[in-house]
Amino acid sequence: MQLSKREFLIASAALSLAASLRSANAATAINYWHHFASQSEMAGLAKIIQLFAAANLDVAVTQEGIPNSEYMAKVSSAVVAGGRPDTGMVIAERFADLTAMGALVDISARVNTWAGKANLPDNRWTGMSQDGAIYAVPAYAFVDWMYYRKDYFEEAGLSAPPKTFEEFLVACRKLTDPSKNRYAFGMRGGAGAFKYVIDVMEAFGSPLVKDGQAAIDKPAAVEAITFYADLFRKEKVVPPSAPNDSYRQIMEGFRTGQTAMVWHHTGSLIEISAALKQGEQFSTAPMPAGPKAHIARVAYAGNGIFKEDNVEAAWKWISFWGETDAAIALLEATGYFPASTAALKDERITGNPIYNAATQTLEFGRLPNRFVGAAGWSENVVNPTFQAVLTGQLTPEQAVDRFIEGLEAALR
Repeated sequence: MQLSKREFLIASAALSLAASLRSANAATAINYWHHFASQSEMAGLAKIIQLFAAANLDVAVTQEGIPNSEYMAKVSSAVVAGGRPDTGMVIAERFADLTAMGALVDISARVNTWAGKANLPDNRWTGMSQDGAIYAVPAYAFVDWMYYRKDYFEEAGLSAPPKTFEEFLVACRKLTDPSKNRYAFGMRGGAGAFKYVIDVMEAFGSPLVKDGQAAIDKPAAVEAITFYADLFRKEKVVPPSAPNDSYRQIMEGFRTGQTAMVWHHTGSLIEISAALKQGEQFSTAPMPAGPKAHIARVAYAGNGIFKEDNVEAAWKWISFWGETDAAIALLEATGYFPASTAALKDERITGNPIYNAATQTLEFGRLPNRFVGAAGWSENVVNPTFQAVLTGQLTPEQAVDRFIEGLEAALR
């Protein structure tokens, strides 16, 4: 969501006001580390703090934003040298590393006696639990889906978005017209490309890890990389800038009409809706299925307790994110989908068809891969290696060999 400077200042003031009100009442003070950064995220956080303050006069929450790229380093330093926060953000992709460093407090006993647990099915807890112990409360999810230009599809005589990779390729060919600087698909080949590379490999039937060991199926992975890279190399259905395009570029391409489809998650809905009309110019659909598997990630994010001090107040704060009003406040500000089934039944979701694709994806979506070293391998091996395929420096076969070598090293 693009907020005006005035709206951003109001949101920032709300955060400060909530904290000052709590202090005035001699409330128990706790702090919260997060890596929200955008104006829309800060607006959502401001609303949640306001709602929490109104319901919990005895707790004062002070938020501290940390750049995403620095979050894990700061937590690690706090664990080693002292200075842990009371509470902090926990995302599924980083859960294994957080628990490995001993950053999180076991909250199993509290969760198991909490009424809100009934609204959070077992799959919500998978990315927040380990060895039977629960370390964080799921709050929201990044649900993968596809945005597509409904008006472009109608112009091309396409009656519906593609449901399979085969249909996706057919649609790509029909939607591309370089003479108009119009391309079918906004491929993310720059920063963050690894996510979709991995998803396509799994959609072609290649696992990553089994029983703690590298398990990439080379023939399936090569087929996957060939298919995905050929959208750029052979089919020419993605913009020429694809090898360097990251989030900002693929979003701009879609918002400005350069591309007809883009893969992302629910978190970008507000931004796109600010530029295009829902249901008229664009709509959403589940990710297309590959030949061997239907892959879409549902990455739950939540909040955990990082130290035992003020644990009662800390628990009130992290469990509050499971309340329907808190979940909807974040959704309306950011597009981040609620983890709670109670919130999913709210008419603000059920009454808006744009969310249907996300609700469908919850039925088959997979959690992100979780293993120690996953982030480093994805960002430092998969990303640059795939870029090298796009630019002709590596073949798909050579790229998969590097994936396997890097994964084996990461798992040692």
